[in-house]
Amino acid sequence: MTTKQRPLNLLIILVFFVTNGSNAFGQDWAQKLFKVTRHDFGTVAKGSDAVYQFNIKNIYKEEIHVASVRSSCGCTTATIINDTIKSLETGAIQAKFNTISFLGPKSATITVVIDRPYYAEVQLDVSGNIRGDIALNPGAIRFGSIDQGESATKQLIVSYAGPTTWKIQDVRSGNADIEVRVKEEERANRSVKYLLEVTLKETAKAGFVKDQLILVTNDRRGATFPVHFTAEVVPAIAASPTSLFLGNLKPGDKVTKKIIVKGKEPFKVTNLSSKLKGLEFQIPETSKKLHILSVSFTAEEEGEFSEQIEIETDQEGTKVGCLASVTVGK
Repeated sequence: MTTKQRPLNLLIILVFFVTNGSNAFGQDWAQKLFKVTRHDFGTVAKGSDAVYQFNIKNIYKEEIHVASVRSSCGCTTATIINDTIKSLETGAIQAKFNTISFLGPKSATITVVIDRPYYAEVQLDVSGNIRGDIALNPGAIRFGSIDQGESATKQLIVSYAGPTTWKIQDVRSGNADIEVRVKEEERANRSVKYLLEVTLKETAKAGFVKDQLILVTNDRRGATFPVHFTAEVVPAIAASPTSLFLGNLKPGDKVTKKIIVKGKEPFKVTNLSSKLKGLEFQIPETSKKLHILSVSFTAEEEGEFSEQIEIETDQEGTKVGCLASVTVGK
């Protein structure tokens, strides 16, 4: 058994500060939703994908609603990833640097407006330097969806406008499932071009891959800059959701949730198991590509619990999981 953070009662906190005649709390309750409020993109190439997500963690019992976001500069576009965030769940605000229309050092302030359960504003800051003499085409390596156990290769052109002594000396990556080949394509008339051939190996684990390569050059003004890559490695069988919140319950309460398990070929679910006490499962007998599993939970002892639900199938070596969590209190 593992424990989770207990959600705070925001109404009680606000009443405490109001009745004690203090304005010190102000909008700090909203600020606490963000662990990170500043991000520096560093030096990035023209046309490159420069995207960062400011994560929001709802630490309160009340549901949070993000009404809007606005940016102080056209160099940055802000987007709400999900506007309604339940207790102990997460959301995000995405900041995207406009590396096509803007060049040079840029910065922006993103204002996040929350209207429920109470009004508040939070400011997020981004900055970076967009190089106009270095360009990427496309702006990132996007592998798309790949079946687990298969490899995929994509290409990207790095262009430099300037002295022909400019070179890419190395490509670094902390991801062991990535292999990179660098080939010089052009070096003439103040123009240098390289072809990057990036391969995602068949050893990549199932899930969403989001990482970056670091290109190391001999440029004194900025020796390194990133190239981002993404992929979705699709397993033969997958469970959704991967995280199942059963709710804030009282002892004796019962709740039923659904887990969807799907595959590319028909399969049987042979067993479900978990260390979380109070869980009951219904295992279907048929073989098909998509199963909707019914999971019931009866709250017993008080506390905050988080345990894995393991789902076994008749496919050899195939086992998927779903993390179930619940808070039981008076």
